[in-house]
Amino acid sequence: MKNAVLVVDDEPSVIRAIARALQDEEVEVVGANSAEEAEALLEHQAFKVVISDQCMPGMEGSEFLARVSLRHPEIVRIMLTGHATLTGIMEAVNRGEIYRFFTKPWSDLELRFALRSAFEKYDLETRVRRLMAVARCQTLRLRQLEREHPGITRIQRHAGAHDLPLLDEEEIAVLLRDLGVEV
Repeated sequence: MKNAVLVVDDEPSVIRAIARALQDEEVEVVGANSAEEAEALLEHQAFKVVISDQCMPGMEGSEFLARVSLRHPEIVRIMLTGHATLTGIMEAVNRGEIYRFFTKPWSDLELRFALRSAFEKYDLETRVRRLMAVARCQTLRLRQLEREHPGITRIQRHAGAHDLPLLDEEEIAVLLRDLGVEV
């Protein structure tokens, strides 16, 4: 998946400024002028990061990012606001599980570094989720094998070494047939 970021702000000039700040990066920037427009985009396009303004008509950024957190928990969420209050920051962090928080005007350099870090976070967490799925699948297969061939997954210890019990040719043929392997 390419590095795509959704920028949600009711001020089109902010979206354009962020796109300009990221023009030298390998990033696709898509803009939405409202939370509703952003939610429609999220249903049809994959994004790794969402940057949202806090103060928007219709829905606050913290509420929007909380909804993103529930519907698309894999997407990294960043808050951008011109009206930072401690209460607003706490609400945004607690409800939307915000990764980073920026105030307007932002530093282009800090924003680029934050986005690189956010993309790495997304990619790393995606790899971890895939590995966890493979581990769960392998555990289920081992349990299935153990049910069908009791003792096959047990490891025996002899003088500090580990031995797997040897199977005879018939047991191996049955095992391979059960796994769908042609002999």
